[in-house]
Amino acid sequence: MLVSDFDYHLPEELIAQQPPAVRGTSRMMTLDRFSGAYTDRSFADLPSLLKPGDLLIVNDSRVIPARLFATRGGLSTQHNSPAPTGHVEVLLTEQIISPEGHNDWRALVKPAKKVQPGETLHFADPALLATVLTIGEFGERTLRFAPVNDFHAILDRIGHLPLPPYIHRDKTLPNTTEDRERYQTVFAKQRGSAAAPTAGLHFTPEIFTQLEARGIEVARLTLHVGLGTFQPVRAERTEDIHLHAEHYTLSAEAAAAINRARTEGRRIVAVGTTSTRTLEHVARTAGDQPIVAHSGSTSLFLSPGLNDQFKLVGGLLTNFHLPQSTLLMLVSAFAGRQHILAAYDHAVAAGYRFFSYGDCMLIT
Repeated sequence: MLVSDFDYHLPEELIAQQPPAVRGTSRMMTLDRFSGAYTDRSFADLPSLLKPGDLLIVNDSRVIPARLFATRGGLSTQHNSPAPTGHVEVLLTEQIISPEGHNDWRALVKPAKKVQPGETLHFADPALLATVLTIGEFGERTLRFAPVNDFHAILDRIGHLPLPPYIHRDKTLPNTTEDRERYQTVFAKQRGSAAAPTAGLHFTPEIFTQLEARGIEVARLTLHVGLGTFQPVRAERTEDIHLHAEHYTLSAEAAAAINRARTEGRRIVAVGTTSTRTLEHVARTAGDQPIVAHSGSTSLFLSPGLNDQFKLVGGLLTNFHLPQSTLLMLVSAFAGRQHILAAYDHAVAAGYRFFSYGDCMLIT
């Protein structure tokens, strides 16, 4: 299929620039993936729309302040101190697990052409230095940070949450208090994502209480959102798309919950495309065997006509996605391209709010 087959018209004013005033008050469209029928509801209706016994899977990855600003290295003649030779924006996308214990990261840098291997980047905290190890396509770099006492404490102090470019902020300024709180799920725990698993942003402690009272089980997995989220689709055909691998962890508790639900014939409902990709990757890896606790990486690409046979996921809560994006292809694989595009046309006509801070859709 052509990537252009997943296009739709979206007025810019429907791209949500702020979260709803109160978390959990978003609108929610429901979509029957078999008939294509849709209705307009509220996210607050979610507990009543799920079935007792459903297993809800959420991604508990926590967004890190991954956007940093640096100056390129070079040495001045006075006191042998760093002399800035140009300003660089650095977006950390994935930590590289090193047997030697190095603090290495994949990153996107702008402007990229002048940032070459061997160069040192200096950040707002003088203790934070990074050496450029390798270069890749489209601004990708591998950075090695010098040892510091508490790397994440420094990130928390000088870093910026990497809000998507369609949320218009002056990214050189510190994040607002609202963005710091709301571009993070209430259940975020495991640090490592360069973007929020946005379907989870709607949840509140009260909603979880209602889900429990209705007999809906909740389990957590972790998938750290990385480079694939920030790289646009450059292929013309879907069969030529290759996603960057993203790291995930499946706990013993989550594996046991999934195995029980599968054995008992209970529905598994994924919260977000990240949970969906992880579950479907795990199912393909396990085959006919029980799912076990483990960590790994997945580059699974789900799209109509390619990987569109879902082995675990029977329901999906998701936000509205960008035109011609791999996420729109994933939900189209789950519900059918025509059903999804028709539902999106209705969402536009009905004034739904789109993307990260926008409204959501429950597909069953």
